[in-house]
Amino acid sequence: MISSVLVANRGEIARRVFRTARRMGIATVAVYSQADADAPPVREADQAVLIGPGAARESYLVGEKIIAAALQTGAEAIHPGYGFLSENAAFAEAVMGAGLIWIGPPPTAIKAMGLKDAAKSLMQKANVPVTPGYLGDDQSLEQLQAVTKDIGYPVLIKAVAGGGGKGMRRVDRPEDFAAALASCQREAAASFGDAKVLIETYVSRPRHIEVQIFGDSHGNVVHLFERDCSLQRRHQKVIEEAPAPGMSDAARAAVTQAAVKAAKAVNYVGAGTVEFIADASAGLQPDRIWFMEMNTRLQVEHPVTEAVTGVDLVEWQFRVASGEPLPLTQDEIRLNGHAVEARLYAENPAAGFLPSIGVLEHFIMPGDIRVDTGVEAGGEVSPFYDPMIAKLIAHAPTREGASDRLAQACAEVEIWPVKTNAGFLARCLDHPEFIAAEIDTGFIERHLDALASTPAPSDEILAVAAAAALAEDEDQAGPWKGLTGFRMNAAPQTSVRLFLDGQPIDAPLPEGDIEADILMTEDGEVVVFEGGETYVLATRPPLRDLDDMAGDAQVRSPMPGKVVAVAVSVGDAVVRGQPLLTLEAMKMEHALTAPFDGEVEALNVSVGDQVSEGVTLARLKASA
Repeated sequence: MISSVLVANRGEIARRVFRTARRMGIATVAVYSQADADAPPVREADQAVLIGPGAARESYLVGEKIIAAALQTGAEAIHPGYGFLSENAAFAEAVMGAGLIWIGPPPTAIKAMGLKDAAKSLMQKANVPVTPGYLGDDQSLEQLQAVTKDIGYPVLIKAVAGGGGKGMRRVDRPEDFAAALASCQREAAASFGDAKVLIETYVSRPRHIEVQIFGDSHGNVVHLFERDCSLQRRHQKVIEEAPAPGMSDAARAAVTQAAVKAAKAVNYVGAGTVEFIADASAGLQPDRIWFMEMNTRLQVEHPVTEAVTGVDLVEWQFRVASGEPLPLTQDEIRLNGHAVEARLYAENPAAGFLPSIGVLEHFIMPGDIRVDTGVEAGGEVSPFYDPMIAKLIAHAPTREGASDRLAQACAEVEIWPVKTNAGFLARCLDHPEFIAAEIDTGFIERHLDALASTPAPSDEILAVAAAAALAEDEDQAGPWKGLTGFRMNAAPQTSVRLFLDGQPIDAPLPEGDIEADILMTEDGEVVVFEGGETYVLATRPPLRDLDDMAGDAQVRSPMPGKVVAVAVSVGDAVVRGQPLLTLEAMKMEHALTAPFDGEVEALNVSVGDQVSEGVTLARLKASA
């Protein structure tokens, strides 16, 4: 058995691997960037080595530094986690070349499945059904437009080296193709160093079904059933579950057998996931499920498979990498109940899901479900990495029970001042169509307005805020502090005027004792939590914005990032919603648009500039 392991990763996956390693008596080594110096995985590992600045390209993506850290600390093996270098065949070869154990598949398998076009060609030869599309080497705009016309709109442009929704765009009209392709190629080049794309037909009601497979060095390959990852936004998974709802025995047999066949075609060893796209327009049919890609690593959503099978997949990784055969045969792997996972992100759904960064001054997670997280209260969400804060996983005998339990857990999340999608997740899980398993990859987009909109706070939570505001006033009211509710020649006060997002709201006074978490900001604002949402209520009206009064506006950076595109020039006329600039932050692109019809008066940045949060990027003048 492996005696010590270095995890070439950060955050919750590093912490997750360490947890199993400690249980198995395996010594642990962490590597960390300057931005992660105080992170929990660094403190919890037996040894930790600084490998560079916060930017991943100078730390977690530098294989030489990671291998040097392993040799320096005497680590016997390297576990790559997911993301970063986990599917980098050259890194795997370098690890093995340094005399270390690589806890992952053979480099040949990573190469075979690493490029989506080559992987599809390989699967066709192995008689695994694949989605119709274009896999050619001619990447000219003219060629890609021509083949897309033959395939028929809508289509999906996908980076061949992509993953995690990056370098992927849906295109519905020919006139949108060139811009979508350029954005896709730019994001793919930035994320993976490879701008090549493939084109796929877009399935009108697709479901994302994936199969967890595991192979060993003795020629054994098994599956651990399927997961449904159809709830996605911008092609990134939001909620995953196992098993897939509505999966018939025939469809399950077809998809799991295809996954095992795919793994055997590349002599796969270790944990992997074979992803399929299913046409759900008539339910899950065995002949309407096609191979999409294979991820040659452990998946973010692996906990739902662990919950329904009782298998610790990280333990299996350690055992297989140590040369042991798989601990169970296919017949010994059983499904038990249902599990659902939600990805808790530092982002603001009400503001177009813009990333949120900062210190987690208030951080409370639900205590009765599995929570995988790499942060704690007082920690910081930085602009350098993916904005996922935690994974919340619920398991129950039935899908309804697991979903209800997870919805309640999301509603109990309390985080401030960093914004999160906890309320959004709770609303997804409570939606009637999700409850009825009427899901596909377009679910979130169809219901986005309702799911992303922050509901008004209840009277109960407003009463909590009112009580806190009055208590704060009493602390500062001098001789009048005991006269709350007293009015000369008027009825007693029954409500308190507060301001939510600048708008006045009359909060009723509470009846009886109130029990709730309440925070007060330095500015005297009341912070309360309900349904996964955070409400900040001011006791004074906001000052009017001078820009709004003047009829012009400053377009400010909503987060630290890099300017990757500028679509306008000074003097240009623009219309509301027109893209002005594109920022890249937390490995994703974010378009900033015109808030009204007008003219560009000033432009303060150029492509390539690094900007801080709140910096004025452009100024617009409203049309007369």
